[in-house]
Amino acid sequence: MTDPASSIELTDLEPTAADMTALVIEGLSKPQKTLPTAFLYDEAGSELFDAITDLPEYYPTRTELSIMRESLPQMAQAVGPEALVIEYGSGTGLKTRQLLRALQSPVGYVPVEISREFLMTSAAKLQDEFAQLEVLPVCADFTEPFEVPEPSKPARRRALYFPGSTIGNFRPEFATRLLRQMHEEVGKGGCALIGVDLVKDVQVLEAAYNDSAGVTARFNLNMLSRANAELGADFDVEAFRHRAVWVESRGSIEMRLYARRPTAVTLAGKRFTFETGEYIHTEDSHKYSLEGFAELANAGGFDVAQVWTDEAKYFSVHYLQAR
Repeated sequence: MTDPASSIELTDLEPTAADMTALVIEGLSKPQKTLPTAFLYDEAGSELFDAITDLPEYYPTRTELSIMRESLPQMAQAVGPEALVIEYGSGTGLKTRQLLRALQSPVGYVPVEISREFLMTSAAKLQDEFAQLEVLPVCADFTEPFEVPEPSKPARRRALYFPGSTIGNFRPEFATRLLRQMHEEVGKGGCALIGVDLVKDVQVLEAAYNDSAGVTARFNLNMLSRANAELGADFDVEAFRHRAVWVESRGSIEMRLYARRPTAVTLAGKRFTFETGEYIHTEDSHKYSLEGFAELANAGGFDVAQVWTDEAKYFSVHYLQAR
């Protein structure tokens, strides 16, 4: 039997170790220390995130899947036939499979993922399942512009798929920039399907990012282990603990790594110190109202044509048309 991965052509734009070292040093040099969010998603981090989506406290994935089960025919009709589907942060493609099955004769699928190994494994499985679909993976940081591979059969339109509320990981000004980039990639007349998490009770929000099993903690702390293994840093991983908090003024959950005790790390000859209680800001998860996200989409060059939500209005999927 032919290995599906052997027939897949990869566009490889993965950041180098030098690129990541520069970003980590830049973040740790700030008054409020940060780490680049993309650094969460190596192969181990991607697998841990998939485990998070199955946790009882983590409502976004199961809620978005329930919305899709009810509304997939309408979503597919909105996208139309013979589309080229581009997905940012494709992961294992659970929701993608449902969408591709519902679409009429999609001509190609472009998964964009930062972890090369995770991307190729997922792309091979999907190619095996959808034998007639042209799978064109791109290993890249999707927050930077990249050239979209063209399928052998011309597409009627491009459709960008961005599920899972990942748009919330970016501050509104950067999310607007990302939407403008999406607009450039789908072109006038193109479209996007975007998952958007909605504002809700703070206890529900904080529980989703501080699960009782500690999976999110391992996911967050994996950044430090990865910096040690790949960049030659010397983080004492045990000196940090995970905590996610709701920041009302920003409408966002902030993922943080707090120093349990005074500690230090050296990277590329630079030394960074931490006092007890000092934290590294690793990820945002902004929550929106329907009206608030519509304003954001409009600033990015899109019009909201249709919105689907669950009964409790925990989550939403927005169909956007590029002006």
